[in-house]
Formats: sequence, structure tokens, C-alpha cells
Amino acid sequence: MSSTAQIGVTGLAVMGRNLARNFARNGYTVALHNRTVARTHELVEQFGDEGDFIATESAEEFVSALERPRRLVVMVKAGEATDAVIAEFAPLLEDGDMIIDGGNAHFADTRRRERELRDHGIHFVGTGVSGGEEGALNGPSIMPGGSAESYESLGPMLEKISAKARNGDPCVTHIGPDGAGHFVKMVHNGIEYADMQLIGEAYQLLRDVGGYSPAEIAEIFRTWNTGRLDSYLIEITAEVLAHTDASTGEPFVDVVLDQAEQKGTGRWTVQIALDLGVPVSSIAEAVFARSVSGHADLRKASRHLAGPSARRLAKDEAAAFADQVEQALYASKIVSYTQGFHQIAAGSAQYDWDIDLGKVASIWRGGCIIRAAFLDRITQAYEAEPRLVGLLADKGFADEIAASQDDWRAVISTAVTQGVPTPAFAATLAYYDALRAERLPAALTQGQRDYFGAHTYRRVDRDGVFHTLWGADRTEVDG
Repeated sequence: MSSTAQIGVTGLAVMGRNLARNFARNGYTVALHNRTVARTHELVEQFGDEGDFIATESAEEFVSALERPRRLVVMVKAGEATDAVIAEFAPLLEDGDMIIDGGNAHFADTRRRERELRDHGIHFVGTGVSGGEEGALNGPSIMPGGSAESYESLGPMLEKISAKARNGDPCVTHIGPDGAGHFVKMVHNGIEYADMQLIGEAYQLLRDVGGYSPAEIAEIFRTWNTGRLDSYLIEITAEVLAHTDASTGEPFVDVVLDQAEQKGTGRWTVQIALDLGVPVSSIAEAVFARSVSGHADLRKASRHLAGPSARRLAKDEAAAFADQVEQALYASKIVSYTQGFHQIAAGSAQYDWDIDLGKVASIWRGGCIIRAAFLDRITQAYEAEPRLVGLLADKGFADEIAASQDDWRAVISTAVTQGVPTPAFAATLAYYDALRAERLPAALTQGQRDYFGAHTYRRVDRDGVFHTLWGADRTEVDG
């Protein structure tokens, strides 16, 4: 065993433990540290045969075990806990050493930490890690930010432990400076919210309108997973729907309380999108849908509200409807990813990160929660046109949505007439229609704003800013 470690991990809960094991399995000597020392020794006792570990019991011992430049991975709860770990370790580090934050930190906190540590000669690498505990152990998608210099030292190690796309490419790239990595991870999670909500709405339509049982819907999803919807989330959806509760014999989904929880990254995505002025309606509706599900008292008090007379489809009609739902799900998925990539582009411009959207798509092809076959298509679209305004500007995606839109609209119409809530499906279609509309009612909005607040407006026929003196003569003046 080496007396020095190439990398160290502090914070040995499930994610930190598995990430440490991943490094060790790939031939690196890993220094271990945890506030509760017993957890450090437990890891070595249980998994010491997987590679070389150096168990340490103090911050000083941990830092001393690391070779220069020191690479210290922090896997603790985001927020105050992360700041506390940085305050403990930073004074022990030297110029050129690096602290790698692998938690779900807010990118604004990462930008602050990177700036503060840079002043002390320490590299702070805010790193998004996606794939859950399985990914951390067997290969996650990794989204590191920070300096280019830090990636030269750290990158090869991350590439070795990362997931690999089907063509063998490592699912990691240097995203950009300071908070870029955590920003991209935040948007990844926002897209994940939208993806899950769209899948949930497809499930409810198949059940409430199509009349399919959970087990039958599981088979439908398994079939979809062999085609263009091939993805991790579709795969696990089939597994969840096919599962039977051991204690009751009922379908698992029927014994789970229908109140979805959230950890906050979806909300952050929507909040930052509002700050950037970027429409992410698919993600927003997914976040709000979870919020609605959690307001149990409001939902209970509203059960007296009238709805339409629902009708379940006959068997032959249900099969045709399932095909329409697949079309709607695929079209909506394209739109939700379009919105997410638009937000990344806007954030990159706002903070001068110069993020390569094609590389972002490429590292999401494996390891992460939203990994999907069609990310190959997104990667190719941005490689062919790096300045692509949005995915819907790509002819291939535009043609696919054009081919799907009649079924997409029919599914949403059916949902409305049958009283099945599909906020994400509806939001994606509204976004699509807004982009293709020749004129939007924003012209009227500007007129209203000018009337009550003299906020001015621009014209289609000449340059300049104008204001109308709203009175009997309605005189128009320059702004």
C-alpha cells in the first residue's frame, strides 16, 4: 500500500463512500476522512479488498496523507456543512491544492467559495455528480467547474472513474470556470423533474383513459424503451410499475402515498430561469406538480369540485391511444430538453463561462439520471452547429415534432375533455406553439403597460422607443 494518496474523500455517507470505492477500484490510493471516525474504519473493514485506502482520524492526518497537489473531495450536505468543511481544511492546504465539492451546491455559493479560495492560492472545483449511489460506485456523469489548471490535474482521474457512453467516451468534461459545473448539474436536475413529470402524466393517461393496469403499462414502457424513448427513466419506470407490494399483493404504485417530495434543485432551476428571463415552463410545471401533490388538505377539500364524465376507451381504441401518448411523450421530451439547454446557454452568456453545449449533451449519455439514447442526437446537433439557437432549430428535431404534433395535440385534448391533469404536456405544447407563432399577444401587453404606467413600446415599422399620451387625442410621442 502506498504511504500517500492521489486523492482523498471526506464525508463518507453513501455517495462519498461509493465515490471513494470507485477511485480505489480504478487503481488510486484513496485517503479517507469522516467526522465520525468509526465510519472511516467501517469502510476499510468492509471494502478494503477493493483497493488501497488510507484511513485517517483528523483533518491534519488526512491532509498529510495526500500527495501534492492535494486533491480533496468534499461529500457533505450542501450549505453550512460545506462551508464548515472548507473552513476546517483550507488553512491546512498550500498553493495549487484543490478542494472538490461533489455535493448539490447552489452555483452562487460555488462562485463565492471559488473566489475566496482563489485569493489563497487554492483551487475550488464545484463538481456536479449524477447517477445516485450506483453511479458514484460504478461510474457517474461528472460536471466539474473551476480553473482549467485544476482540470489538467484532476481531469484524468475523473475520466477514469466516470461512466462511459456507448462509444466509450468518458462522461465528464471541464464545464467552465467557477460555478459552471454546479449550474449545469442544477439544470440537469431540472430537466430530470420535467422528464419524470411527463412520464407520470403518460402513466396516468394510460391508466385513467386507456384503462390499462400498472402491469400492462409496465409492458408498454418496456416496449417504448426499445425505441427512441430508450432511457434510464423509462427503464426504471417499467420496473416500478411491474412491482407488486409484498405485504398486500397490490401494485406497488397503489400503496405509495401520492405526494412527491423534492430536494430543491428543481426549484433553483426555475428561480434562476426567472432571473435570466428564460422560459422553462416544462420544468416549472413539474416543480409545481410536486407542490400540488404535497398540499393534501387543499386536495381533500377540493374533491367536491365537478369534473367531466370520464370514459375509458375500448381495447382497440386504447392501443391506438397508447401510440399517441408515445408521440406526445417524445415531442414533449424534446421541448423540455430544449428549454434546459437554452437556460445553460443563457447562464453561460451571463457569467462568461463559454460552455460547450455539445459536450454537455455528450457527458449526459451515460451515468446520469437523464441518460437517454436521443442525447446522441442532441450531441450531433450541437457538433454540427455549435451556435444552434435551440434544439427546435435543428431540422431533424423539427421534423420529428412536426410528425408527432397531431397525436400530441390529440392526447392533450383528450386529457382536457377527460379531466386528467397534464400540466407538463400542456406547457410543452404551449411553448412550441409560442415559438412558431407569427405574432404573440405581447403587443397588447405592451399597450396595456404603456397605458397604465407609461412604460413605452417599440414599433414594427420604425426604430425608437415610443409612448402614447392616452387621452382623447391619444397623441404618440418619442419615448
